[in-house]
Amino acid sequence: MMVGRGYLSRQAFALLSFARATGNPELAAMLVEKASSLKSQADEIMPSGDLSPKAPDVETDPPSSRSG
Repeated sequence: MMVGRGYLSRQAFALLSFARATGNPELAAMLVEKASSLKSQADEIMPSGDLSPKAPDVETDPPSSRSG
């Protein structure tokens, strides 16, 4: 099963938040690098097709031939 773009984006945001909160510059750099990796993965995921409702198929009767 593949994770979605939203999940990866939320994880990257959390890592960036932790990076800002830490006082350890090495840890912050590692977290930013990991967030960048997650962002790249999210960008590679193709958006699923058009999820909007589809119009119903409409069949029309062929025009009747009139003899006149």
